[in-house]
Amino acid sequence: QTQFLPVDEAYQLTLVADGDQRLMLQWVIAPEYYLYRHAFKAQASDSEGSITANLVVPDGLAKTDEFFGDVEVYYDALEAVVALERTTELAQIKVTYQGCADAGLCYPPETKSFLWHMASGEIQAGSLAPTPRALESGDDTSSRAGIGLLAAIAFAFLGGIILNIMPCVFPILSLKALSFTHGSADQHRRASLVYAAGVIVSFMALASVLVAIQQTGQLIGWGFQLQNTAFVIGLAYLFTVMGLSLNGLIHFGTSMMNVGQSLTEQDGDAGNFFTGVLAVIVASPCTAPFMGTALGYALTQPIVVTLIVFAALGAGMALPMVILSHSSAAVRALPKPGPWMDTAKNVLAFPLYLTSVWLLWVAGNQAGVNTMALALSGLVLLALAAYLYGDTSLRKGLSIILVAGAVFLAIPSDNKSGSDDSSRILSDGQIAWSASVLDDYIDRGDPIFVDVTADWCITCLANEAAVLFTPEMEQAFIDADIPYMIADWTDYDADIGRFVQSHGRSGIPLYVMYPRGIGSTPVILPQLLTRDIVLSAIENAR
Repeated sequence: QTQFLPVDEAYQLTLVADGDQRLMLQWVIAPEYYLYRHAFKAQASDSEGSITANLVVPDGLAKTDEFFGDVEVYYDALEAVVALERTTELAQIKVTYQGCADAGLCYPPETKSFLWHMASGEIQAGSLAPTPRALESGDDTSSRAGIGLLAAIAFAFLGGIILNIMPCVFPILSLKALSFTHGSADQHRRASLVYAAGVIVSFMALASVLVAIQQTGQLIGWGFQLQNTAFVIGLAYLFTVMGLSLNGLIHFGTSMMNVGQSLTEQDGDAGNFFTGVLAVIVASPCTAPFMGTALGYALTQPIVVTLIVFAALGAGMALPMVILSHSSAAVRALPKPGPWMDTAKNVLAFPLYLTSVWLLWVAGNQAGVNTMALALSGLVLLALAAYLYGDTSLRKGLSIILVAGAVFLAIPSDNKSGSDDSSRILSDGQIAWSASVLDDYIDRGDPIFVDVTADWCITCLANEAAVLFTPEMEQAFIDADIPYMIADWTDYDADIGRFVQSHGRSGIPLYVMYPRGIGSTPVILPQLLTRDIVLSAIENAR
């Protein structure tokens, strides 16, 4: 009896990028097997919809086939070309083909799906997720495919407003608000407008960097800079120095009520602008409602549209401070200057210290405990340098040496203790991220929940502590027999980045529930979770 090869061994397909919009489809065909010319199909799509794909297949050998009559076929090898009519960032390519064996077996049509990152030319097996539907109680009510520019601007603006109350931003803006307790109304208005300019320009600069890096083939999103351990340590240094300054242990200038303290009173505009820049830097670990949809849309559009949406995000973030400065009633509602202001400054320093501790914990998870210990030593040197800095050449020289030592200690170690890629300990019912495992669940139609998270994502950690990792919720997933897959994006991972992008998002948290049933539509949960939202998703998926 003839032993026939599995279809993937009989016909081995490889895709190779050949220019900006062209793909080479290359088959290696096993001996005594052949492919039909008439059976070839190629389809292309992205998150916006279908893309016209023109398939060019060379002439084949004439054959009278017992299954299809007079046909053209290919033996040994075949090379075809697919040309797309437009470019995109991430395209899904579906290729259909059919072949038979000379010994008499005819395989059913076979369809393979690939993801093509056009900027880098990288191609691998995979599929874009079907257009997701959002829970009615969620905040992300539109998928990226259905959102337009005006909606993206509105979502970004609302998300920017909400960023002001996020824990990573609120202490900074509290200090800025205190500066309105003295000075004239005209000074307040000017300061707020310059601050707003700093915020908007910073967001647009961040968007430009994001787009530039994505063009190199890296699938990154909001908060990407926190995947760099050196940046995380640098941010910890910054928060610590700011805290020491608020406590009066070190001094950088005469204007202690301005977060841009390193700039003197006469350079007030520069100080206000720097405050806006700083607010954007410290906002990166947070994701507000509405932001995910807006930024996911923006980062797939031309650069002008991307900049407009990010500018709207900045305008929303700056709006409360502008309103405060232009409202006489709001300014009058602020407490009058007095000794309480020194107390407020000292108290507000401690959230900054706690933020530094958290950032060093993130650095330790990324690069190991040795890196975290060296960074802590660097903080001590940095504090000593700031304390010693003075008017004499000796003090300045010692400070420079100590700062150089702190910078050296901030360089992450190459050796991470432990062999696991993730520092997370999985509970019962939880599994680590695996694209192949996820594909297996989807192909079988079994339910699975995917949580894309990171140690540097404050919103992620808040959802986990308050909802997802509570005993009740963990038991609910186990009782429903729904695996809880954790995709840890603390460090850069291209597969996770591709997964995030395939769901129309550019940042995290991202929560996706795949219900039971082959071909079922995945459900994206809101970025801020409640117990009822998750329990409802579990019930609908089981």
